[in-house]
Amino acid sequence: MAELAWSGSEWLAAGEPVGGRPEAERVAALRPLLGLEVVWPEREVPVDAVLALAAAGVPLRAAVSPAWTDPGLARLLAAWTPEEPAENPPPHSVTALRREEHSVRLRRHGLSELGVRPPGTPAVSVVMSTVRPHLLGGALAQIAAQRRVEVEVLLGLHGVPADHPEVRHAVEAGGLPVTVVEAPAATAFGEVLNLAAARASGEYVAKWDDDDWYGPEHLADLLLARAYTGADIVGTAAEFFYLEPLNVTVRRTDYTGEIWSDHVAGGTILTGRDLFTRTGGFPALPRGVDAAFLKAAHAEGARIYRTHGLGYALRRSVSAEHTWRLPLAHFLRVATNQWRGFRPSLVLEAS
Repeated sequence: MAELAWSGSEWLAAGEPVGGRPEAERVAALRPLLGLEVVWPEREVPVDAVLALAAAGVPLRAAVSPAWTDPGLARLLAAWTPEEPAENPPPHSVTALRREEHSVRLRRHGLSELGVRPPGTPAVSVVMSTVRPHLLGGALAQIAAQRRVEVEVLLGLHGVPADHPEVRHAVEAGGLPVTVVEAPAATAFGEVLNLAAARASGEYVAKWDDDDWYGPEHLADLLLARAYTGADIVGTAAEFFYLEPLNVTVRRTDYTGEIWSDHVAGGTILTGRDLFTRTGGFPALPRGVDAAFLKAAHAEGARIYRTHGLGYALRRSVSAEHTWRLPLAHFLRVATNQWRGFRPSLVLEAS
């Protein structure tokens, strides 16, 4: 840890001036630190630099903040207790994860306070295809729980009739505007998604997988990333996997977040409806749909940004049940962390 302190005329981070809006090079120099301990002055001073560092995701900490500071920021600063990571942390360690969760919460707050967010309440058309009616209730409940967005659901039923009892119950209980599109089982998966997406009316189109878990800030975080990067397509890193047959959760960190990339987790793709239409949507393939869409969009010059993956967790069962067919052993091999049971990031806010 280093100090972020008021010198009497400006904020100093680790002894160096940071200015009201720290330059990228200055922020990059702070990245290797565990974080910054905020040393507040007694009198009220400008806090733009503090908010800008928070918006950049630099971990900040203050056990107590003066009464003149924003209460929301004060609560966040006090919510994290820094821990020095071990040189060789055990696979069940959460020290580094807790730091990243704190960084995400600070970034949300800082960006919001600095006015970096989509105007109004963005309208998002969520496109989802399913062959598993028993998963629909949980998927629609997670969509309904999304904050700071207005959503509609375009549901492609892949060989499942609309009058299936579990479909009817899930749609009626979800409390969402849902447009149901039926497609024969022989229809290519990508074509089912496109048939559903053709009914979209929102400004944005987001793909949603019926068997994964999404935090209530999932769509808001994607839109926030789009606002502060100007990216054409945003998505998350694929970090957390629940290996259902083993009852194990793993985290992989080789796909880093907050980076320009040509790859994001397929179940998290979000783009403008205009761009989605111009690129022809999802290719009519039985599998590999997400990668093919991203590759085509990238070839057309679309800029793709990958934000953090802490609010998303993928379910993995036997490989035959997924279009992305990798054995469970693969995920164990690439895991940075491993826990017994369902253990997503706290950012996902799983109940």
